[in-house]
Amino acid sequence: MAMPNDIGIIDLMMAVPNNDTSDYYDFIKPLLMDQQSRDMFQMPAQYMFKDLPKTGQQDDYIAYTVDKMDEFGIEKAMIGVDEDQYFTQNEAVKRHPDRFIACYDANPNRGMEEVRKIRRLKQEYDLKAVTAFPSGLCPQVSLADKRWYPVFVTCIDLDIPFCPCVGVPGPRIPMEPQKVEHLDEICWFFPELNVVMRHGGEPWTDLAWKLMLKYPNLYYMTSAFAPKHYPENIVKFANTRGADKVMYAGYFPMGLSLERIFADMPNVPFKDEVWPKFLRENARRVFKLD
Repeated sequence: MAMPNDIGIIDLMMAVPNNDTSDYYDFIKPLLMDQQSRDMFQMPAQYMFKDLPKTGQQDDYIAYTVDKMDEFGIEKAMIGVDEDQYFTQNEAVKRHPDRFIACYDANPNRGMEEVRKIRRLKQEYDLKAVTAFPSGLCPQVSLADKRWYPVFVTCIDLDIPFCPCVGVPGPRIPMEPQKVEHLDEICWFFPELNVVMRHGGEPWTDLAWKLMLKYPNLYYMTSAFAPKHYPENIVKFANTRGADKVMYAGYFPMGLSLERIFADMPNVPFKDEVWPKFLRENARRVFKLD
């Protein structure tokens, strides 16, 4: 059950840091009702993370991120892109297409314009996934809401997965949009849509693995969780019937350092045959990274 070395890890949730995060979470501010959340200067779920990463001042944050990936054996990392020409992560994907793979965080409140935007980003950055933070949208859009349907159809047309945050959100905002139960109808009605759960699914992890057993198009990534806190029932599922369903995602630099993640990782009790699938092979297959 030892974690293998030199496997070429694929990290399905990373970002390139920068020296100004003052407006990074402005999109969620209208939803924050308590003063403490409004005063959290680094992230609105800061209370959940005891040691937020400190990247320091860097001359080249993209080079810094690649160096950190090399240090911890990460071959590729998924990062978000957008149409802002000054967005550092756009530059990272273009400068290092062999190291960074692109995703886009969708907002179905924009209707068909969002569909057109996803198609443009696919063409320019070879988009590999559409992600979603349903509770963080303003206004919120539940995964049960049909406003997501044009996004789902677009993902099917482009043959890329949909990766929503599920479970109780860390920020103090309503959880209803991210209930795991909503995935039942999505996976039933859109069997061609690959859905990869983000951010843990707690406290509904028993339902999460049961739905993964039920639907061949439903998967799970470990984003935003330190390995010591991976849900036990998800680890057990990966070690039994779910070896092809669970895949690694980190949370650097948003909430977890790579040092913290990979200090914990060797203690996760995955079976020998599960490790390569968890760290690399499942992501390669589901996100079509060949």
